Amino acid sequence: MDDAEYRWLQDILYEEDIDVVRKEIERMDNSILLHIFAGNYNWNNGFDIPNIIINNDNCDLGTALLLFYSADGYRMLEDEQGFISSNSTKWKEFLIDLYDKITNNKFNLQNIAFNPPLTKIQILKLKKKRSDIPSILLEVLNGNEVKIPKL
Repeated sequence: MDDAEYRWLQDILYEEDIDVVRKEIERMDNSILLHIFAGNYNWNNGFDIPNIIINNDNCDLGTALLLFYSADGYRMLEDEQGFISSNSTKWKEFLIDLYDKITNNKFNLQNIAFNPPLTKIQILKLKKKRSDIPSILLEVLNGNEVKIPKL
């Protein structure tokens, strides 16, 4: 990523006009820049922008997995009943949609590596508790390692 791309991503990340951010993310055609943006996203700003990211044709599977775990997808896997009974509707809708896209192979690009932020113990407990969790959510995704600089 060059300096111009870095500044551009910074500008988008800190832009206050949600419509400007939405348009920039929708037209973003570089999966690495989309990944870096996703890695810097402030979740206090809600789920609108992450939804746009996962619906961008250039969203890589590695980025989708990053967003899944950044949105606390582990809670969805670990405590299905607690997840279902949560009052956070937008969070649930986002994770259900993202889970569906990931497990049904809806991401055409699969070039960015991702290592789930789980310990071996957490993985073993999840597999023991729920044998139906797809391995794509628990295993390392091979690909290009993308360093996510702080914007």
